[in-house]
Parts: sequence; C-alpha cells; structure tokens
Amino acid sequence: MTVISTQDLVRRFGDVVAVNGLTFDVERGEVFGFLGHNGAGKTTTVRLLNGVLSPTSGTMRLFDLDPVEDGPALRRRVGVLTESPSLDERLTARENLKIYAELYDVPAADVSARVDELLGQFDLSERADSRAGEFSKGMKQRLALARALIHRPELLFLDEPTSGLDPMIAHQVHELIAGYAAEGRTVFMCTHNLYEAQRLCDRVAVLEHGHLLAQGTPHELASRYARSQRLEIEATPATLPLALKTLNKMSGIEDVEAQNHSVISCSGATQETIPDIVALLVAGGVRIVRVTPLEASLEDVYFALHEHAAKGAQS
Repeated sequence: MTVISTQDLVRRFGDVVAVNGLTFDVERGEVFGFLGHNGAGKTTTVRLLNGVLSPTSGTMRLFDLDPVEDGPALRRRVGVLTESPSLDERLTARENLKIYAELYDVPAADVSARVDELLGQFDLSERADSRAGEFSKGMKQRLALARALIHRPELLFLDEPTSGLDPMIAHQVHELIAGYAAEGRTVFMCTHNLYEAQRLCDRVAVLEHGHLLAQGTPHELASRYARSQRLEIEATPATLPLALKTLNKMSGIEDVEAQNHSVISCSGATQETIPDIVALLVAGGVRIVRVTPLEASLEDVYFALHEHAAKGAQS
C-alpha cells in the first residue's frame, strides 16, 4: 500500500524554489530517509506533506487524501517530530502528553496508561511532574518524540530524531523506529546522520537545492553512485610493510592505513581493478591471507552525489 505519493511537487517562496519537481512514493511499513544539507528542501517538503503549506504546483497524497483539504482526517493518522520541539514549557511532562492525547482523541480511559507508558519508555518517569522548561535539550527531544507517538499514528514524520540524545537513548530510539516499522507503520525520517540512515532506512532520497538527486535502497545507491570502494587486505605480518609501500605507489589508491599488525585498509579500488591490485601485491612479494571488498557507505554515496551536483552547477 502506498502511504505517500508525490508527483512533480513544487513550492516557491517568491523567486526562491524550495522544492523543485519532487516525485516519489513511500510504501506502508517503510522507513524512508530524506537526506540533504540545510536548505535542501527537507523541512519544506514535510510541511507540504502535513498540509502546513500548499504546493505551488504538482500533487501529493497521503493515504490517498489531500493534506491541504483533508488535514483533520490526516492528523488523526500522522505524528510529527520537528527538529526544534515546540513544547509548552510551563506545563509538566505529564501535562504536555495529556493535552496532546486529548487533542488526538485518545480514549479518555486510555490516556493515563498511555502517558505513563511513554514516560517510562523515554526514561522520563522520575521527571513526569517537572516543568518542561526545566529539561535539558535531550529530555525535551525525548518528550517531543513521546508526544508524537501519543495516538499511535500510522505514519510518523521525524526530523533529526536523535539530535541532542545521549548514545543510550539514541539506541532506544533506533530500536523504537525499527519496531514501529515492523508493526506495519511507516516512518519518514529527515536526518543528517548518514550512519543512522544506513542502519535504519529501507530506502532513501537525496536532495540538493530542492531537486531529487537519487532515491533507492542504500545498497542500490552504493552500487550505482559510489566512485570507488574500500578494501581490507590481510597480509602476513612479515610482508605488511612491503604491502603498505606497494599500495602507496599505486595510482588511484588512497587512504592506505594499517589497521593492525596484519590488516591494511585503502580506498580507490573498483570491481575491475581489484584483481590487478592483488596481482601487483603478489608479484611484489606480499603474501596475502585475504582480500575483503567493503561496500561503499551511504556517506560515500551522499558526497559523491553532491560533488556531481556541484560540478553540474558550475558547468
């Protein structure tokens, strides 16, 4: 089932085109990553999809509903975590959650239990009756995420969901996102954290100045766009210095680094050149134990795409 569908979506602010012809679909149960630099159009797109802004042109549908015309019906099914949590800092954590539970029509008999469940899940039970204004940035982020989940939405928009969180709570949020999708719910996640996106997202879209540069699974994008891949080469300890010397002299091989007494990593290889690299090492006297190609990361893809876009803009 398609949960989000856009076709040639455009949003202008005067002469500025913030979103420029976006076309993509998000399926039920997906964790869909939306990647891009500040000003790429991510937040504007989320505002469009939630009916906060109207498109200049193009179409968008969520659950086959129009976000602008069918806002109230959609809001019952959607949760949103913005990058800067807008909590009522005069109220306690418990009061913030109860108010939103009422706004989202959570049955009155279920509100207290649901609030207590989320306070516990996000390690806020001990501060449940403290005012939100007294909280640290990380605690506010946790409370805002709990608030977005109060009505168990079918679709969850997350803008930098682990910003300001300590590693333990960030790990819990990662598990929550994965579990949420496993239940058949859908997550649309804007993030600068490429490791987070690679770990969590089924598919990603990469934006540059409102344009969609690429979309697909992290593996597909790595295969399609990464310029090269890293290699891990294990040699006998006695021949490791020779391997380092040989690799440093090879054209196109970069970032040569000994990981320990027998393993070297390097970048710049391709599927076509790996056999040649191995042959040169062996011919030079290096005794190789194993060669492991490492798949390009989403970070590699991200920078390759933006470098390509920058060159295109200059030409």
